[in-house]
Amino acid sequence: MEVSFLTLRLKKLFPLAISRGTTAEHNNLFVFVRRGEHVGIGECAPRTGFADTMAPLAQADLERLVASDLEGLSIHGVHARAREMELDPFALCALDIALWDLRAKEANMPLYRLLGLSNRSTPTSVTIGIEPEEIVRERVPIILDLTGAKALKIKLGSPQGMEHDQQIYSTAAEVARPYGVSLRVDANGGWDVARARSTMAWLAERGCDYVEQPLEKGNEAELPAIFEGRPLPIYLDESIWSSADIPPVVHCIDGVNLKLTKCGGITEALRIVATARAHGLGTMIGCMSDSSVGIAAGAALGELFDHIDLDSHLNLNPDPATGAPIIDGVVTPTEQPGHGAALKPEFLPAP
Repeated sequence: MEVSFLTLRLKKLFPLAISRGTTAEHNNLFVFVRRGEHVGIGECAPRTGFADTMAPLAQADLERLVASDLEGLSIHGVHARAREMELDPFALCALDIALWDLRAKEANMPLYRLLGLSNRSTPTSVTIGIEPEEIVRERVPIILDLTGAKALKIKLGSPQGMEHDQQIYSTAAEVARPYGVSLRVDANGGWDVARARSTMAWLAERGCDYVEQPLEKGNEAELPAIFEGRPLPIYLDESIWSSADIPPVVHCIDGVNLKLTKCGGITEALRIVATARAHGLGTMIGCMSDSSVGIAAGAALGELFDHIDLDSHLNLNPDPATGAPIIDGVVTPTEQPGHGAALKPEFLPAP
């Protein structure tokens, strides 16, 4: 088994502003695993604040893991070895996706079939960030026209306060109304308890489906204060990095949002879904700044989720990969062996 790496600088069509900062371009690490005639590909997209530094850190982590001799290990065995070595999950994600892609190609099966799933899925949301009113008014129709999406995720938790949150949501809802899309909100941990309670009540009267990560990661002990009598379902994102994070909060949330990058790939994602379902929770899958490579891997799991937010590749200019088409609002797995995504030839290094 041969492992190689490629870092690409990707630019967004529209910079994405959330409660913790704004990202316009970033370095993504692509990992290739070759065995015989087949090559699997995975991706490490950076988390907020690591746009320039995540790729070299992840590659160093993975080189250390590969040097530990992975021959003979199953995908689950590699995942366990990486956890023992305390690899960053963002780095592990890239290798884990590549290994699953490789295994499905060796089996000559689409990844979703290898995992025992169908290609049925729910429409993805597309995202509008924390922006001034005039930008929201201009950008929402462009995003919806470009993608044909059926749902709009509105980023709130503005540092400018609740009034700005209300302005963003009201403007987005107004200009999205002719499209008939569903509306949902992600605060990215930008609220305190008082602001969460008042904003959730306000949103419930204005057609919002649910709220995501209302309180900052680390403040999970305060969740019961907004869960009791909640007017909207509460999903956690930043607070959930692995299946072990779920049991302590099952009494005060309605669902969890996993990201392959955040949890270390498909292997742990399957555990998160199983744990969430065992506790009667809803499920969602999101993304970071992935190209079609990371998105295609997530789409292969689409049948497992109540809500889907796999839209980052739609906001790249350009997307360096193919294989995660949006069809009637749904990011749909292809019938190609593996997860179906591949880098475009012009982004591959010269032979």
